[in-house]
Amino acid sequence: MKPEALIIEDDAAQCEIFSAAVHQAGYNVTCLSDGAQALEYLKQHTVALVVLDLHLPGLGGEHIARAMRSMPHLKATRLILASADDRLAGMISELADLVLLKPISFIQLRDLATRLRAKGDFSAP
Repeated sequence: MKPEALIIEDDAAQCEIFSAAVHQAGYNVTCLSDGAQALEYLKQHTVALVVLDLHLPGLGGEHIARAMRSMPHLKATRLILASADDRLAGMISELADLVLLKPISFIQLRDLATRLRAKGDFSAP
């Protein structure tokens, strides 16, 4: 069974690219564009990987990252911050497994997601 991934990105074109890259890395992918919706999704689902933009409508990515790290069912979830805001990404980098500054290439994200998948134990808690 493939591990689950969540892409949280409000730019539709970026979401499509990120989704395709992560899918090619071996994940089932869900994409959400609103921060508040994404947080509700994370409260109800265990995912192996989250690719998180920091500037989102509804609720910012920083809040989502901090909330994720406090949820016991997401303790093994890998988090990739994907942002053009290097200052904010640097301020919360300790919450993430990887920080990628946009623009992010398809191949770069696919290969990094593959490496994280190989490193993780994504079995249900």
